[in-house]
Amino acid sequence: MSRRLALTVGAGALTAAGALGIALPATTAAAVTATPAVSVRSTVEVRTLTDDAVMRAAQAALAAATKDGQKVSVVVMDRSGVVRIALHSTGAGPQTDESAEQKAFTAVSFGQATSALAARAGGDGPSIRDIPGTLFLGGGVPVVVDGAPIAGIGVGGAPSGDLDEKYAAAGAAALR
Repeated sequence: MSRRLALTVGAGALTAAGALGIALPATTAAAVTATPAVSVRSTVEVRTLTDDAVMRAAQAALAAATKDGQKVSVVVMDRSGVVRIALHSTGAGPQTDESAEQKAFTAVSFGQATSALAARAGGDGPSIRDIPGTLFLGGGVPVVVDGAPIAGIGVGGAPSGDLDEKYAAAGAAALR
């Protein structure tokens, strides 16, 4: 049996390697500790929600559903498809987690509410519905800044997509 360990190159990698009893070759150790000069032209600025904003949006969506007596799951996902937070009401069905995540993914991927995309997902031939991880039911809304989606809020578990979308929209409204 072979064991593999991946270390992220950066601050703390040498400390982690030493703590795990791993001896790095001198050339690797030098490369890890060196701070490479990177041109600003080689970078890009990416907008993302703050931790506080992610929490506010998720809590607002969940509070709106709870106020209506609905048991749902809420997911806030960033533009890269990383789930920043997932909340699950006590009593919400197990399918609601995946549904909320797929709705958030779809909304941020296409920059539109999932209900608006549902009409384009039909037909007999290949369509956007064939993209893995997408779900074209109401309940996903994008968070848009300067015309570009930076996050998606997905809600799953209410008896209709219209209600799920209402709660996701309440999450987005908490960011204004």
